[in-house]
Amino acid sequence: MRKIGFLVFVFISFSVFGQQEPNLARYKTTHQKLVAWVKYCNEIKNIEAYPKLIIQADKGINLSKNHPAFLSKFYYFKGFAYEFSNNKYQKAADNYELSLKYAQRAKHLKIEVNTLMRLSYMYYALNATTKRVHLIDYIKKVADTTKSVYAHAVLYGSVAEYYLDNGAYETFIGYQLKAIDYKKKIQKSPTNYENIGISYSQIAAAYTKMKQYDKAIDYLNDAKPYVKNSPYVSAFLCNYYLQCFVPLKKLDSIQKYYRLIYTYPTKQDSLFINLSFANRSLSDYYVAEGNTDIAYRYAKKAVLLGQKSTDEDIIMEANTVMGRVLYEKGEYKKAIEILTLASKNAYTYDKESYVMINKKLSQSYAALGLWKKAYDFNEIYSKANDEMMLESAKQSIANAEARYQNKVKGQEIKTLSTQNTIKNIQIEEAKKQRFFLIAGLILVGIIVLLLFMQSRNRKKTNQKLQLLNQELDDANKTKARFFGILNHDLRSPVSNLIHFLHLQKENPELIDEATAQRMQTKVITGAENLLSSMEDILLWSKGQMENFKPNAHQFSVEGLFEETLKHFSNIENITLSFEDPEKIILNTDENYLKTIMRNLTGNAIKALDKTPNGKIIWKAWQKNNQIYLSITDNGPGGSQEKFKALYDDSEVIGIKSGLGLHLIRDLATAINCKIEVVSKPDVGTTFLIIFQRNHLNT
Repeated sequence: MRKIGFLVFVFISFSVFGQQEPNLARYKTTHQKLVAWVKYCNEIKNIEAYPKLIIQADKGINLSKNHPAFLSKFYYFKGFAYEFSNNKYQKAADNYELSLKYAQRAKHLKIEVNTLMRLSYMYYALNATTKRVHLIDYIKKVADTTKSVYAHAVLYGSVAEYYLDNGAYETFIGYQLKAIDYKKKIQKSPTNYENIGISYSQIAAAYTKMKQYDKAIDYLNDAKPYVKNSPYVSAFLCNYYLQCFVPLKKLDSIQKYYRLIYTYPTKQDSLFINLSFANRSLSDYYVAEGNTDIAYRYAKKAVLLGQKSTDEDIIMEANTVMGRVLYEKGEYKKAIEILTLASKNAYTYDKESYVMINKKLSQSYAALGLWKKAYDFNEIYSKANDEMMLESAKQSIANAEARYQNKVKGQEIKTLSTQNTIKNIQIEEAKKQRFFLIAGLILVGIIVLLLFMQSRNRKKTNQKLQLLNQELDDANKTKARFFGILNHDLRSPVSNLIHFLHLQKENPELIDEATAQRMQTKVITGAENLLSSMEDILLWSKGQMENFKPNAHQFSVEGLFEETLKHFSNIENITLSFEDPEKIILNTDENYLKTIMRNLTGNAIKALDKTPNGKIIWKAWQKNNQIYLSITDNGPGGSQEKFKALYDDSEVIGIKSGLGLHLIRDLATAINCKIEVVSKPDVGTTFLIIFQRNHLNT
């Protein structure tokens, strides 16, 4: 898979303007004209109109004679356009080389740094090994002599990627961590954040190559917050996770990141690259598990998506995986056909793939009994594998030599240390005179430390006490709230029962037999309803004493209306009706809402105490993805000040005098509903309960 760093533009500002060609006749000096033309070219680059950028960069070059700084910029634009216009890497490299020459002449560090970075990529793509080695040596010299944080960040990143490409993973990680440190010092911007994430992901890729998958996952986790706003890089990150979880055989994680890749919207070419890579990973997993049929399905997807990407590297890798699957399935002729196709570009893009392709070709021909072909490809495989092992051995020798040099230097340091010890003996006597002073200071330090630890323990104890006091205060508030609910919900029914009993006892002569029978029945019914309500409220209260929190579930508003009517069945001279034509279903805490409705109904009954032909109407309906419940009475109404407790948390009103509005306010807040009130003098009052969309029955 091609490197993320090769595809992402590091430290480039993306501001999109109008791209209207400037009228150079408006500018007086050549410098002003060149500045305007640089801005214009930058706008074209930002909208990725690369063929147009080549033409306009040439115009800039013609305008910039005897101005090396501007020549450097325009050659950079031209090289950039060729690089990202169908991968014309040789033309891009030629223009970057000219840009570098003029940047050095003009001593323009930023352009020089950016050009060095892109030129290193081009030499890698063109396999220009010698040129790249010389370029990296020069980059190291620039990095060692400059004080620019920006230059360090970019150049150390370029050096790091050079070592990554050459398999020197430990050296790569060292340089890349340096680059990350400098990137973090640069002014914060989305682009810079993204580049830090890319750098972490490249370190993860190196650990994956070394088969240290847990370490790789740690660095991917470090990268994730930096690239969260970039779908393009996040998709690549998911593929790196797959590279770790496939060899670890963690199927749940593999499936998670495979699905996640499909959720990131990116440009078509990068989308197909990512999807092809993801399907290759799944194919590798199922091949290793011996399930070649499923592996074949994923390999087929990888090939189709790779072809859509038109990226030769991705197509080669997809064909390599397909060839391996076909070999495992025993379809040797098809395997040879696909692997032969993959081998055309394998050596250029990935030597490991090249080695594996020739190994599978040899095995496939051997399986068909074509021993001459098998031998030829085995020879190619052996030679390529030996070359790769030799490169690895050279790197190991280089690392061993570096360790040896360090050991020699360590021995020199040890010798010097021995000489210093001799000198130290000579001044030991002088140190003895300070011993007691130092001992005294240490003793004082110990005392101070003990006092500090004692103070810290005291603070911890105080914090625990404060936490316990807070919990006790919350518990007291919860209990007080439930006592208020019990008082308010049961006061009205009990009061009505007592009223009926007093009337029956003190004025029996006013009651005829039929009325007495009716009242007796009403008293019994009211007592039964009261008992039922008490059990309901007490059981709910008991369950909520630990944590006063809502417990949402679905229920019908019609059932809630019926319970409310039953609770207030002993009310006389007031008509209580309910309208629920749509048979509304709510998803919230039924007990919280039931308590709110009882309070509002009780308040309405109390408001209608002196109103003839009192009416209370409950309604339920749905509109614009919201559910509405309303209670309307034809009582005397009141001013808005009367209902202040519904909106003002600091307003505390008693149960008797304040109609329990503070309870309604707290319960409504708990179940996330909104209560509005409209009250008109001599007309009545309407309370509106509004539930948002998440309360709808889905």
